[in-house]
Amino acid sequence: MKVKVSRKAHFNAAHRLYRPDWSFEKNDNVFGLCNNPNFHGHNYELIVSVTGEIDEETGFVIDMKVLKDLIREKIEKQLDHKNLNVEVEWFKTVNPTAENIVVYIWNQLRPFIQASNELEVVLYETPRNYVTFSG
Repeated sequence: MKVKVSRKAHFNAAHRLYRPDWSFEKNDNVFGLCNNPNFHGHNYELIVSVTGEIDEETGFVIDMKVLKDLIREKIEKQLDHKNLNVEVEWFKTVNPTAENIVVYIWNQLRPFIQASNELEVVLYETPRNYVTFSG
């Protein structure tokens, strides 16, 4: 029997959506206000879910404290109050769209989740705009 457990978290970060190989005009046409050269920020909401079999000994799919600490160490400490384009190495060469941020988060967490368990990350950039990645 598989069960899905989830943990909510959040972080605040700034970014700019643009491609350095495009003109300012093309970036502006594609990314609009998100192409602000002075960056802009979001209050990101995050839901990390782990799906797997319940451990007979502990009764857990994953210990929620372990998941909480993992999110704090690997995501919140790395992204909170950061300029993603400038301060996070991966985003120096990858456009920090919500789609790319959710993949980044998933990749940071996946090595620490038991291989037999599924990992899903939902990232809300705004209350109405969100992306989901499951690998």
